[in-house]
Amino acid sequence: MTLKDCFCAMETKDNGVLLQGEMDWLQLVIDQVIKTYLLQEGHEQNWLDIPLQALPEESPFSEILARWGLDIYERLALGLAMAPHLRPEALDIFFGRNQLYDRAFTEFGGAANKYHSGFLPTGQTLLFLTTSSATALRAKVTEMLGIGGKLIKEGVLTLGETEPELPRMNGVLGISRRWLDHFLTGEQPVFETGAGFPAQKIITSLNWEDVVLDAPALEQVDEINAWLEHGSRLLNDWGLAKQLKPGYRVLFYGPPGTGKTLTATLIGKASGREVYRVDLSMIVSKYIGETEKNLARVFDTAQHRDWILFFDEADALFGKRTAAATSNDRHANQQTAYLLQRIEDFPGIVILASNLRANMDDAFTRRFQTMVHFAMPTQVARYRLWTNAFSGVCKLDPKIDLHEIAENYELAGGAIINVLRYCALSAARRGDTVVTEQELLNGLKKEFKKENRTLSTAS
Repeated sequence: MTLKDCFCAMETKDNGVLLQGEMDWLQLVIDQVIKTYLLQEGHEQNWLDIPLQALPEESPFSEILARWGLDIYERLALGLAMAPHLRPEALDIFFGRNQLYDRAFTEFGGAANKYHSGFLPTGQTLLFLTTSSATALRAKVTEMLGIGGKLIKEGVLTLGETEPELPRMNGVLGISRRWLDHFLTGEQPVFETGAGFPAQKIITSLNWEDVVLDAPALEQVDEINAWLEHGSRLLNDWGLAKQLKPGYRVLFYGPPGTGKTLTATLIGKASGREVYRVDLSMIVSKYIGETEKNLARVFDTAQHRDWILFFDEADALFGKRTAAATSNDRHANQQTAYLLQRIEDFPGIVILASNLRANMDDAFTRRFQTMVHFAMPTQVARYRLWTNAFSGVCKLDPKIDLHEIAENYELAGGAIINVLRYCALSAARRGDTVVTEQELLNGLKKEFKKENRTLSTAS
C-alpha cells in the first residue's frame, strides 16, 4: 500500500466515524420522538434540544452542510436516508405494533423490500419525526422533499415514485450512492443520469476549427458566446435586469448533419458549461400532466447546475399547435403552452434544433434571441470538411482529387464523417491506412442511398 493509499484509508475511517456520530444523534432523535408521541417517560423533552455532534470543517459531510446552509431538518433527512446503509438497526423501533389495532403504526411510514429485512424509511417517516409534535412543519418538509428542495435538486436525496392512487410521501427516502461515497471517502460526486432522467450529457473532443459554418452563422454563434461571457454583467452591473430576461433562447435550423449538435456542444465547451441533450422519447407522455412533470425535472435541475439545454429534433415538442378539436389536441396545446412558459422563465441557455424553421410554432420563434441557419456547406466548405476528415492517420490515395469530390458531391459534414468511418474500416480490414478511390466511391454511394439519391445524380 502506498503512502497516498494509507492517507485515503485514514480519511475514510475518520469520515466513517463522523457519520456514525450522526447515527448516534439520529438514534437519540428517534427515541425521543417516539417517547413524546406515545407519552412515555421523558416525553416532555423536545428532540430539537438534543445536541448535534461538533463537525470538523474539513470533512466532506460538514463541508456540504456549511456550503448549502442546511438546517436541522435537512440534516435529519440526510441521517434518516443514510441509516439503512450505516446503521439499519436504528430504525428497528419503527417495526413496533399499534396494540389498539394490532397492526403497524401507519404514521411511521416505511416500506418493505424482499432483499432488505430492515425498515426502509419513506417521506412519511420523516414527516412523523419532524411534525408529530409540530404539525405546522408539514409544509416545510413537503417542500424540502419536492423538486425544488436543495437535497433533491442536487441529487443527494431521492423520494421514490408511488402509484398515482398512493400518497406521494409513501415513496422510499433514499440517498444517492455517489453522495454517500463522497461523505465516506471525499471523492467528488459526478452527476449521473439514468433511466429515470430524460437528458444526457453530450461532449466533444473537437474544437472550433473543426466546425465549418458560413459567415452569418458564425457571427450569430459569436453573439451567443458573447452573451455567455458578458450577460451576467449586463444584467447586474449595468442594471439591465429590468429590461432583459436573464435567459437566452436560440433556434438552430437546417438539414441534418450540418453541425447543429456539434456547435451546441462547442458553445458549452467554450463557456465551461455542461450541455445536456433532452431525450424527447422520455419526455413526452400520453398521460395528462406527465410531460410537464418530466420537463419540470429537467428545467429545475438545469437551472440549479447552470447547464445548457439542447432539444434536438425539437419539432416533436415545439411544433405548430393545432386547432383544439379533440381532447388530444387540447392536451398537446397545453404541453406546448407549458413549454413556452418554462423556456421563457429559464435563466440559462436553451438551444432548440429543427430541420426546418417553418415547422416551429410562431409563439416560440418570436421569443428566440437568435435563429441560426445551418445551411448545406458550399463547395469551398465541403473541401475544408473533406480535408479535415482525412487529415489524420487515415488518408486518401494521392490520386484522389478532393477539389473534384467537393465540387461533384453535395454532402453535409455529418455525412462526410460517415464516409470517413466507412473508408477507415475498409482500409483497416486490408491492413492499410490509405483509402482507395473505389472505397471512397463506395462510401459515397452508401451515404447517397440513405437519402434515396444515386451517385450519378450528384456528378
